[in-house]
Amino acid sequence: MTGPQPAAVYTHGHQEAVLRSHRSRTAADSAGYLLPELRPGQALLDVGCGPGTITADLAELVGPSGRVVALDTSAEVLEQAAGYVAGRGRANVEFALADAHRLPYRDGEFDVVHAHQVLQHVADPVGVLRELRRVTAPGGVVAVRDVDYASMTWFPEVPALDRWLELYRRTARANGGEPDAGRRLLSWAREAGFTEVTAGAGTWTYATPERRAWWGGMWADRVTGTAFGRTAVERGFADRAELERIADGWREWSAAGDGWFSMLHGEILARG
Repeated sequence: MTGPQPAAVYTHGHQEAVLRSHRSRTAADSAGYLLPELRPGQALLDVGCGPGTITADLAELVGPSGRVVALDTSAEVLEQAAGYVAGRGRANVEFALADAHRLPYRDGEFDVVHAHQVLQHVADPVGVLRELRRVTAPGGVVAVRDVDYASMTWFPEVPALDRWLELYRRTARANGGEPDAGRRLLSWAREAGFTEVTAGAGTWTYATPERRAWWGGMWADRVTGTAFGRTAVERGFADRAELERIADGWREWSAAGDGWFSMLHGEILARG
């Protein structure tokens, strides 16, 4: 790709409350649809690797003979990922600071290209998919998974969470992203030129006391203490008092003995 690329701002930021969520992710719960495609010896690119928990799992699955490149746009996050992957004993991973709109790799360099929760945060998701397609070898696969915020649903009905969802989607779009990316992956992949796209979906659900406490507490912290809340205030979408009310709503939900929260993720395996 040539020429300047449109900019988008990462809505969540990289504060501890965000990374707490990212560090909980594994290949099993976040890339299960991809796992049957993996073989020892493959070259794999992990786009938007975050703190490296999924990366380490993928590196184990392609084995010591496989090559894994993990990239992100945050040097600080890459440093954390490198430490985590090293602690897992995976020596087949290299790390790179790079922009998914313009990857510094040869055409067809990778057998597998993986991007988890990335396209919702870029201004040109079709352009990024074209770039992922470019660096994928003939016969290889591009695997993409993104949440669809509008699909999120919960019980009991806490009005502050309705306001949270409205505020997050408005802030994400103001930052140049698309929070309901999951439903658009198939369309974007076809527009990017893929000739074979298998589309599906997966879910995360929080319904046990432990998972409710973790999820609700994490989002209470994210509303008041990360880039999302700060941006919402700076843009005039909310004030600090409202953020505190939303955080209290998350705590109220997580304390409910019958609390349930679920979200849908779009998934695609794209070839050709």
